[in-house]
Amino acid sequence: MPAIYLDSPLNDEGRRHRLYGGELFAFSATGHTTQLSRLAAELSEAAFAPRDPQVAQESLPPEEYVEILAELKPRFIHHPRAKELIAGMLSDVGCNLEETYFDVPRLRTMAHGQYLNAGLAYQFHPHRDTWFSAPHQQLNWWLPVYEIESENSMAFHPQYFDRAVRNSSSGYDYEKWNRTGRKAAAKQVAKETRKQPQPEEPLDLEPDVRVVTPPGGTIVFSAAQLHSTVPNTTDRTRFSIDFRTVNVNDLEEGVAAPNIDSECTGTTLRDFLRASDLEPLPEPIIEMYDAARLVQAPAS
Repeated sequence: MPAIYLDSPLNDEGRRHRLYGGELFAFSATGHTTQLSRLAAELSEAAFAPRDPQVAQESLPPEEYVEILAELKPRFIHHPRAKELIAGMLSDVGCNLEETYFDVPRLRTMAHGQYLNAGLAYQFHPHRDTWFSAPHQQLNWWLPVYEIESENSMAFHPQYFDRAVRNSSSGYDYEKWNRTGRKAAAKQVAKETRKQPQPEEPLDLEPDVRVVTPPGGTIVFSAAQLHSTVPNTTDRTRFSIDFRTVNVNDLEEGVAAPNIDSECTGTTLRDFLRASDLEPLPEPIIEMYDAARLVQAPAS
């Protein structure tokens, strides 16, 4: 099992290298993360008013629930305060804002039971983000909006970090997904019909690792880490925030988690903005990664 670092004093470079090796980091809530969670809560509560967002599914048909999410989620993504708070939280843990780029923060929901599991509320099967055209330098940052439990959290499957999984990522291209799959999310209500990378062999997912933090507490992990949505068996919908970062020096130097089974094409790097001033990554760097992936042997 991987080491889990809580409020580690490691500098950003040391932390990144451990994350690329499959270890996990967690941070207590700070002023910036608490404000980010609160912003998401306030927007959610306004969108679902007069209902409590965590139990709104009990009094709304799925179609109406999805309509609310279709307006709420972009409102959070494009809220200027969210980007300011992310820059602050990255600075809090020692990231160099001139070297660190992040993509837009996303508000996720996971209803309990079988109410909704498609489109804007899709519950992800075991996957690596690198199957979805993410660079192997990508780090994922995840924090809950409200209190969570083990039964509505996220599970890591670190036994597969350096073990290849047969999967369908070879059929995934990020540019095509942006043109078609992403736009169709709000139409997916009863069933998820969009083709997405997934395992093509049985997996042994136990034991898993679940890190439960209070609202604003943050989990950081490599995009190469196999993880999944825990089926929500609680009586409350889970609301969470996630975003991703890359370090420009690691992109230029090829320092990253090993690619052992990702065969997708395209790159998500055009989604990333510099934390200091929201400038995009230089195009020559993006072009280095905007090609078919070559599977390599895991680092020893």
